[in-house]
Amino acid sequence: MVKGVSAYLREAWKKPQELADYKSRLIEYRKSNAITRIEKPTRLDKAHALGYKAKKGFVIVRVRLMRGGRKRSRDRKGRRSKRQTIRKTLMMNYRWVAEIRAENRFKNLVILNSYPIGKDGKNYFYEVIMVDPTRPEIKADKDINWVCDIKGKGRVVRGLTGAGKKSRGLAAKGKRRMGHE
Repeated sequence: MVKGVSAYLREAWKKPQELADYKSRLIEYRKSNAITRIEKPTRLDKAHALGYKAKKGFVIVRVRLMRGGRKRSRDRKGRRSKRQTIRKTLMMNYRWVAEIRAENRFKNLVILNSYPIGKDGKNYFYEVIMVDPTRPEIKADKDINWVCDIKGKGRVVRGLTGAGKKSRGLAAKGKRRMGHE
């Protein structure tokens, strides 16, 4: 069977460290702002699989997150012992946090989905696909015009994107094993 371009791109991204400009790209990402709008997706195959189309109204945003534990600093003043915990775990994965930060930055856009593009010793990098529901191109497209019905902060904060569903334990039916072999 003949492979298409997407198949070769998918194969190359299985081992991103072997890509030619991976390290220099991460250095560039580190120097840029934590939330940056970019022209084209870095992982074109993944973006298309998650619903991205190269048309007006689709926006790609790169988000940089700090890696490591989410420990809080301990209060030094008087508190009862229950309120002194520093190891409360956040029940959200990093991808979901990246989507929320992107939505807070671009309030007029709706989050469609996101995917990882790299990590180094300090940071995780994600690209978030966003859609402008006010564009006539989006309203006319029958595949994506359902985002025009969403009012306010909907999908991300309620955990309805892919990252939110995964973090909430709602994996897609095809991905889950039901104990059958």
